[in-house]
Amino acid sequence: MSHSFNASAETMLASAAAARNHAAQVHGGPGTAGIYLPSEATVQKFSGFELFRRALGGHKSWQPQWRNPEPKAEYDVIIVGAGGHGLAAAYYLAKEHGITNVAVIERGWLGGGNTGRNTTIVRSNYLFDESAALYEHAVKLWEGLSQDLNYNVMYSARGVLMLAHNHHDEISFKRHVHANRLNGVDNEWLNAEQVKEFCPPLNIKSMRYPIIGGALQRRGGTARHDAVAWGFARAADSRGVDIIQNCEVTGIRRNASGAVEGVETSRGFIRAKKVGVSAAGHTSVVMAMAGLRMPLESYPLQALVSEPVKPAFPTVVMSNTIHAYISQSDKGEMVIGAGTDAYTSYSQRGALHITAHTLDAICELVPQFRRLRMLRNWGGIVDVTPDRSPIIAKTPVPGLYVNCGWGTGGFKATPGSGHVFAHTIAKDAPHAINAPFTLERFRDGFLIDEAAAAAVAH
Repeated sequence: MSHSFNASAETMLASAAAARNHAAQVHGGPGTAGIYLPSEATVQKFSGFELFRRALGGHKSWQPQWRNPEPKAEYDVIIVGAGGHGLAAAYYLAKEHGITNVAVIERGWLGGGNTGRNTTIVRSNYLFDESAALYEHAVKLWEGLSQDLNYNVMYSARGVLMLAHNHHDEISFKRHVHANRLNGVDNEWLNAEQVKEFCPPLNIKSMRYPIIGGALQRRGGTARHDAVAWGFARAADSRGVDIIQNCEVTGIRRNASGAVEGVETSRGFIRAKKVGVSAAGHTSVVMAMAGLRMPLESYPLQALVSEPVKPAFPTVVMSNTIHAYISQSDKGEMVIGAGTDAYTSYSQRGALHITAHTLDAICELVPQFRRLRMLRNWGGIVDVTPDRSPIIAKTPVPGLYVNCGWGTGGFKATPGSGHVFAHTIAKDAPHAINAPFTLERFRDGFLIDEAAAAAVAH
């Protein structure tokens, strides 16, 4: 199923103990708030030996994984949004560029938005050169991310298999395969029998749209969304970044010359010369505070999971023709993703017929799953651009930067997105990888039209 079944125990036990300790020290322990100030030299390291050593003391010696600081009056950089992308940008600002006087501001709790509401798919088999470069950069970072963060993000390269059900699907996927190979991205075509061999539970014939083949990216797979947020938060905090939760941004203040001066929040004004916005479905709302209108629409995107069962589904499977995608989590749940709702909304709930249609498709693809009971259903708010490609760029407002428009595919890009966004903020100029993903492309017509090219947007 996944090489991370056993490895996950180390992180999850440590996370639970640290969370209890954090609650006691920061929230419940009298006179203890603010005592813990981690540094790269003193932050606790996770390892099998360390887990065993602390077990001898009943796991009572774990430090909090990150602080819960009060906001300072001024920072060099403020990141709005403590999801995966925002936390990754803060981490790489500190690690790669030496900028540690950074605050990540979150109106709720870190990882409580789309980072904790997605279906955790990782892949880079996008058609166009610009997209392939960005997502491949992310996949390469995923492959060493657990070691880099010293935190098990449970990246599992179990493969992503995209199914073809008709001739149009076949020629589209073969085009993807050839384009990916030219860009150094792994992708291969499988016939129907090879698809069945790679993923035995699939029903390839006795269905309305029989499977005639598929495109397989073997390096694709999944990661644990919560662990990604926690890992980046812990690593950023250890380098001096302040993560300020329960602090809503209510305004972006600009000076007489029009440049960013700081942000108004529910906890007062915080000054900063640079502000990066990474607020997913609410990006357009935040950017409007600075007087910018963004080419974005926000839609609910739904997902659901089944009751947990023993390992039964070895890979990630996606089908555009009948529109469904599915994988099995390390806890044994079948993680199922639907498409976006038809209407724009800021609701984290969607229409019932969307998930019903998706389950119809899953039951056709894997008939034995018809007996599974669904356990949970939820939604996230995705921000969608006209060409379905992201915006990672400077804005016309000096000192204001934006990372948005990821639509339904933001999680897979998390480390790569944060890495190039940090570069853009630190250097006031884009990294070569994100240089094509500007706001100006919509004015100038240089679109990266993954809406038409991608078999499915997830």
